[in-house]
Amino acid sequence: MRPPSWRRAVYRVARPILFRFDPERIHRLTLRALAGTGTQPAGRAVAAAVGGVRVRETDAIQLMGLRFRNRVGVGAGFDKDAVALAGWASLGLGFMEVGTVTPLPQAGNPRPRLFRLPADGALINRMGFNNDGAAGLARRVMLARRSLPRGFVVGVNIGRSHATAPSAAIDDYRAAQRLVAPVADYLAVNVSSPNTAGLRDLQDPGRLAHLLDALADAGERSGSRCPMLVKVAPDLDAVHLDELVAMIVDSPAAGLIVANTTLFRDGLRSAPPVTGERGGLSGEPLWGRCLDAIERVRTTGGARLVIVASGGISSGARAAAAIEAGADLVQLWTGLVYHGPGLIGEAVRAIA
Repeated sequence: MRPPSWRRAVYRVARPILFRFDPERIHRLTLRALAGTGTQPAGRAVAAAVGGVRVRETDAIQLMGLRFRNRVGVGAGFDKDAVALAGWASLGLGFMEVGTVTPLPQAGNPRPRLFRLPADGALINRMGFNNDGAAGLARRVMLARRSLPRGFVVGVNIGRSHATAPSAAIDDYRAAQRLVAPVADYLAVNVSSPNTAGLRDLQDPGRLAHLLDALADAGERSGSRCPMLVKVAPDLDAVHLDELVAMIVDSPAAGLIVANTTLFRDGLRSAPPVTGERGGLSGEPLWGRCLDAIERVRTTGGARLVIVASGGISSGARAAAAIEAGADLVQLWTGLVYHGPGLIGEAVRAIA
């Protein structure tokens, strides 16, 4: 087994200090620091060293009509408002998915709403789509484009507002799409967050087909043919997942992001009361579910679908295993919290 990199070793020393503070506060400070590094040459050089990625032409891949400089990105929720895109690019990522964004700003759920489970390498969140709104995000992405390197792809994850009735969900998604599609490389349609009441009901194949058709039609009429991915839950049973995949194969969507956070709490080593917190669980416990789902989606959907692996990827070996199981791209999230930004380089090298 390859020994831990110096980047992991340094982060292992820093992590206990970071974990003394409220997780949402540290998250906010991390984004602020990353936003600052992306604007200065010296900061970008430091970020490149920390990320440990050597950008090479041989790592690039074409998907959905887009060129990704490598297969490794960060999932939605880490940078909801696209405040640090240049910093993320400096770390060596191939792509960044910002959001989830709603048409209008919303505060999300009351705090505390983000919880660490160190014994499990996991997080529980019930953030509730807190964001500055689609117009603000679109403006930041547009301004950031000037300094982003070639092959750095920006996806925008869209969702339904908390105050919007489920019966009006399509209007909400179309309103967000109208604002962000002109600046996005792809759209991720979030129908699987457990933290907005009724949102997961949109994973019904008939309702989801109606939503995707409505978004495709709106995109055609506006002249914005942004490719779409659907983000699904890891809690779907095999029959439901197969039905969704069969529908998506024949839909305007290009593929799936597998998967969002889970409501299951089985097999956790952490003790109550944190394990009883409401919200979605991410990190290590999600890995087995996501890997099984990736294999099933690839088998059922064939080569037609783009698959993005998102859940439990905490090492380069797991990133490579996700690709071998059938994924085209991988997204990091909770693994960065527990192992630091050096995980980006580990994943890129392992896949290569």
